[in-house]
Amino acid sequence: MPPLSETEFLTLATAELDRLEAAIEAAADAADADVEINRTGNVMELEFEDGSKIIVNSQAPMQELWVAARAGGFHFRHDGAKWMDTRGGGELYAALSGYMSQQAGAEIELK
Repeated sequence: MPPLSETEFLTLATAELDRLEAAIEAAADAADADVEINRTGNVMELEFEDGSKIIVNSQAPMQELWVAARAGGFHFRHDGAKWMDTRGGGELYAALSGYMSQQAGAEIELK
């Protein structure tokens, strides 16, 4: 996929963060998991009952979404259809489901 302009990327990333926020709320409710979501612009912070956090933010210069979790730091780039881990670690929603499940102590599946 050719690089996007900064405006195109920010539009895509903002829409994805909106969708992700709704998916996290729904999945956490379904799993009866306590996940607090705080979002400021392009940075989303998820806080879990044990005080641990996951941070998801967009990086316009790299055209990536970055995730910082207890499991490590991960970079996801849009391939035209999905956000995929730049190091071959899979798709954003599947990966984030695993990170959230680990930190929440409950099975959380993002859709």
